[in-house]
Amino acid sequence: MDEQLFRLSPAGAPRATVLFVPPLFEEANRTRRTLVLAMRALAAQGFAALLPDLPGQNESLVPLIEADLERWRSALAEIARDVDGPLIVASLRGGCLIDHGAAADAWWRLAPASGASLLRTLLRARMSADREAGIASSIEGLQAAAASEALLLAGNRLSPAMVAQLGAAEVQAVEPLRTVTPGGGEGQIAGTPLWLRAEPREDAVMARAIAADLALWSRSCGVI
Repeated sequence: MDEQLFRLSPAGAPRATVLFVPPLFEEANRTRRTLVLAMRALAAQGFAALLPDLPGQNESLVPLIEADLERWRSALAEIARDVDGPLIVASLRGGCLIDHGAAADAWWRLAPASGASLLRTLLRARMSADREAGIASSIEGLQAAAASEALLLAGNRLSPAMVAQLGAAEVQAVEPLRTVTPGGGEGQIAGTPLWLRAEPREDAVMARAIAADLALWSRSCGVI
């Protein structure tokens, strides 16, 4: 994949590599700083950590309109193939929709989201912007338009293929898998849902919790 790949390595040989799959669209910007903090915490515990730019996302030179979920799945699978040694794929939110094609030893998912729920959020943001501009629009009308033309949703110009794939996408079964959500109970990790915030911020508590949970999961599932 001809995209930027942020990597942090431990001082010695890595115990395993964690490939982070960020959330999709604007949610990726809201969580990136926390993921980088988690990567640093993992490197301190002897893990290598990777955070790729998906085609059309972050610093990618590919126009987003040329990307779709299948292209993102293929890009992740290519990165996974180049990893030497044990690999854990750690996905957040919509990233969980594209992680199953990677050849990994284990998967870890934080707050998985269906494609339909992400698409609804984008469509509602478009409708809100239209209302402010004095334009009448509806979810049904926008979806009908997206069948034949690119659609601008929350600052993202999405192709008909992307909209169609997103609307139908579901998180796929993989194993071994650990799924967690933010919170303080069983199957939860400390921190707040960063993807709901209006502006990018970092959550050091969540970053440490992500790293600690991944390290524990890597041992309990037999990766290390």
